[in-house]
Amino acid sequence: MRERLAELGAAFGLLTRLPVGWLPQPGDPAGYARAVWAYPLAGALLGALAGGVQAGLAGLGVAPAMAAPWAIAVLLLASGALHEDGLADMADGFGGGRDRERKLAIMRDSRIGSFGALALVLALGCRGVALSEAVSPVALMAGAGALGRGAMLVPLVLLRPARSDGLGAGLGRPPVWAFGLGGVLAVALGMVLLPWWAAVVALGAGGVVALLAWRQVGGHTGDVLGASAVLAELAVLSVA
Repeated sequence: MRERLAELGAAFGLLTRLPVGWLPQPGDPAGYARAVWAYPLAGALLGALAGGVQAGLAGLGVAPAMAAPWAIAVLLLASGALHEDGLADMADGFGGGRDRERKLAIMRDSRIGSFGALALVLALGCRGVALSEAVSPVALMAGAGALGRGAMLVPLVLLRPARSDGLGAGLGRPPVWAFGLGGVLAVALGMVLLPWWAAVVALGAGGVVALLAWRQVGGHTGDVLGASAVLAELAVLSVA
């Protein structure tokens, strides 16, 4: 039980900025790889938080379109905009690099380019529209958050790290049971909170990102994993 709690703490510590210091941390580096099973739980909590802000402000009489930016702001603060940073880096690298080495170098550069900026604008706009139109924003965002983090496992399963260092390489090769449990949790949460086919959409989006990453840089990186979470979430929001 303590190992699972430590893995939960590792997942929340990586994917959120929530105060989870009271949870134990893994005693070995492999524990952070095993923690992938808890990624959908972190995504569901972040989504529920944003959806709760949206519902709360709407309940106070704030127009849904005006409440949406505040809900997104809370989501970004709670997550540290980790995945959005990955989306922007991947867009800049894949869009601006001429070869594999240049693409990877651009993705490592902390500066944002035109492709990254446009990707962020489109991503935030899609989230805003979905929140403003949502009938049940808590269920919508929690389900999309869980499925988005579950989609991160697709390139992690299918691809090897594109470089020998960085977050993607640091995760190593999580055990099969961690992949399996993470996938089951993501799909289960998605099917409880959203139409069943939302899970298919999310996994399909993860597969598309994996294929794109394989063709562009020959593997996954931390940016690719983060981008897969955002793109899968947006795909779910677009159809659900």
